[in-house]
Amino acid sequence: MQGDTKQGDAVHVCGVGALRYHRTMKRASRLQLAFQGFTLFAYAALALSATLFLLSACASRPPSNVDSICHIFEERSNWYKAARKSEKRWGTPVHVQMAIIRQESSFQFDARPGRRKILGFIPGPRKSDAYGYAQVKDATWKWYKEKTGNRFADRDDFEDAIDFVGWYTNLSQKTLGISKWDPKNQYLAYHEGHGGFRKRSYDSKGWLLDVANKVDYRAKEWGAQLRRCEDDLDDDGWF
Repeated sequence: MQGDTKQGDAVHVCGVGALRYHRTMKRASRLQLAFQGFTLFAYAALALSATLFLLSACASRPPSNVDSICHIFEERSNWYKAARKSEKRWGTPVHVQMAIIRQESSFQFDARPGRRKILGFIPGPRKSDAYGYAQVKDATWKWYKEKTGNRFADRDDFEDAIDFVGWYTNLSQKTLGISKWDPKNQYLAYHEGHGGFRKRSYDSKGWLLDVANKVDYRAKEWGAQLRRCEDDLDDDGWF
């Protein structure tokens, strides 16, 4: 009887031990699966973050060739859509708007004016608070948002920036009578403001007149370029 009892106890102990071992291994397996799932999720999140970062970096840097409007729009088809949208809304030709932005920022989304030099070498304050693709000052941007209702517009967003250029050139036409097809005078009004343009403040700035002539030449050149490639751009499905 004693031998039978010990054998039964052994069977009982082994049975309980086996059951506990099975449960432990099952928990361990679940933990391992959970860990593997978390690891896969972490890798996926990391890969997504890296992809979004690269896409953001690619979208924010200027086009590879900023001297050809066709190359710009072939590389940034969403810019073409935004430019056409602004043209349709405000009436200023795409090539005129683009020539102004090209002059203002060379399509640098975060462009700012240079700093003044103190004693010739110490960086001082910036020449103005202008910012973004269209180099718009804080007060003017606030005015634009109030007048258009585009409350969430950003100066470093190309679609908002080119809509601003369209809006401002349209206002210059209404206020000063400058044709929307006149890149030179539109740029002078854009740079000097409507008050400065009325006073002809640009007459004493030979360098600015040279820049305005350059904008005029580029706009006309880009208008001719665009006529050669706009059919292909339109065929991409935007219009």
